[in-house]
Amino acid sequence: MVYHIAVAVPISMAKPSIFRSQQSMASDLSPDSTIYRPDGNSRRRDLVFVVNPRGANGRTGKEWKKLLPYLRSRLGGECNICESLTSGPCHAIDITREAIREGADAVIAVGGDGTLHEVVNGFFWAGKHVINHDQKAAPSTALGIIPLGTGSDFFRTLGWKNDSHDAIERIAKGLRSWVDVGVISGESGGSHYFINVADVHLSAKAGYYASRYKRFRNLCYVIGALQAFIGHQNQDLRIKIDDGEWEIYPQVTALCIGNAKFFGGGMKITPNADPRSGSFEVVILQDFKWYDFILNLHKLYKGTHLSVKNVSSRSVHCIEVEEIAGSGSIHVQSDGEHLGFLPRKFCILPAAIEMIS
Repeated sequence: MVYHIAVAVPISMAKPSIFRSQQSMASDLSPDSTIYRPDGNSRRRDLVFVVNPRGANGRTGKEWKKLLPYLRSRLGGECNICESLTSGPCHAIDITREAIREGADAVIAVGGDGTLHEVVNGFFWAGKHVINHDQKAAPSTALGIIPLGTGSDFFRTLGWKNDSHDAIERIAKGLRSWVDVGVISGESGGSHYFINVADVHLSAKAGYYASRYKRFRNLCYVIGALQAFIGHQNQDLRIKIDDGEWEIYPQVTALCIGNAKFFGGGMKITPNADPRSGSFEVVILQDFKWYDFILNLHKLYKGTHLSVKNVSSRSVHCIEVEEIAGSGSIHVQSDGEHLGFLPRKFCILPAAIEMIS
């Protein structure tokens, strides 16, 4: 497997690794600086920054170039900085897995929710956590975020400023906390992971269309939703919650499974979700027409839509969703990434990843 990686500083490793550096980028950094670790060891932290330079129609790459000198000056004395530029879809997954196996202290997703989504999936392989080659090594690899993309919805849930310099200060402090992750399984038997929101039917189809309008920034999600309503038909779904009995939910417009609160560029769709709670919030919209969406759009953004007629919410650990009609056309997505169609099973993995907080 070949990685297209540009790395900022040399890292002393026992074997060839993703951290191998380019000396030309390291002249302004001191390889001898150390930091004090809580376990009593003083050593430099190995940080891998995963950047999608084409994100947000190229804005991510441009903003990253402007940010990099500050990041080097702020973290270069304490950390070994590896700048890893993705070359296409799923490349961030491969980079993350390799970084974890080589013992990185943290993998930092630089961009929007799409990059974060791939990095989160990189923490897992074949249904299990990816582990360091040296299984006795500690601490485990943490997840970090620098928001430079279109959505950055997960950032909103955590209540953090959508500010890259603030994010770098958080990385410098290195404090950690555990967050939950959702896992999706289907007929293929493979597993897919999400950290923000997974959704079914209209909202998933809207996300599918929104990807075509990223040049309009957050407005792309509204445009996508309106386009998705063209030819849309509400569908009866069969749903099983927490290994209970199958129930029929008639005329479902959208079903959203929230590990976090926001999706669609700031829409507070699952307002009671908390990625540290050990459960999902599931919100179901039934029998909505296009004008219901327009009339309640402001409530969807404020998170006050749970009082609207035909909107229901409940806390779950696991939910299975099947289509009754059998058309095979009910869209599924997670963290804004299209995953195909029903049926699917969504389960929570409590405290699955340590995050720099």
